[in-house]
Amino acid sequence: MLINTPFTTASTSALADWIVGQIGQRTLVAVYISHGLGDFFYGLPTLRKRFPGIKTYCIASTLKAMRTNSEAPAFEVFASRFPGQIDIQPAPEDLAEPLSEGNTMTLDGHQLQAIYVGHAAVPDSTIVWVPSLRLAICGAVVYGEGHLMMINCPTRALRQAWVASIEKVEQLDPTSVICGHQKPGEVAGVWQLQRNKEYIETFGALLGSGRAKTAEDLVTSMTEMFPERFNIDALVISAEAAFSEAESEL
Repeated sequence: MLINTPFTTASTSALADWIVGQIGQRTLVAVYISHGLGDFFYGLPTLRKRFPGIKTYCIASTLKAMRTNSEAPAFEVFASRFPGQIDIQPAPEDLAEPLSEGNTMTLDGHQLQAIYVGHAAVPDSTIVWVPSLRLAICGAVVYGEGHLMMINCPTRALRQAWVASIEKVEQLDPTSVICGHQKPGEVAGVWQLQRNKEYIETFGALLGSGRAKTAEDLVTSMTEMFPERFNIDALVISAEAAFSEAESEL
């Protein structure tokens, strides 16, 4: 089972090649979509061409968001930033199958549970929990060494909501955590739960204390405090969103 897809045809094709090389004679039977933004599922048409008959699952709230983001105007706006690189999306009724009550799936004798955790980098986020392995697959709820994308968390309340979502993962007491936005070869682990919370709280503290008086100040301070993190564009966008929100409240 695959969790989420890339959004461009090229990236999804490259992923499909990698999957074939990894699974040998076995078959990829399903993909679970953990978030309803296009970044996480626009590669479905390409994936389905490579793996005919593959099932796509999500929870009901994710499916609602997927349907919104697969149609105009949301899809056109996103696709215009990547001309010719994203497939036309399936009809809304063909996007995915909502999981039944309990939000569980079975794979190779293991029960997998989709758990709604709430607001994170993306609203209405979910994770996949494998209790028999104490494994949490976190998508954009928990990042690896990438700067956290907080454009959807410009206020203190929304940043606190993301921390609360991470704490829901902590309450499961996982021994293994798979993160989103990792460097190639990066080894993820349970320690990323605390590191993500520290990042979000530091971002908020710099804003709340007045130490960062501009978005540029915030970016400078965060890069000094978290020099190992990549994708500074995510930090820049997040800082600009936070200051834009603050100015709108004046």
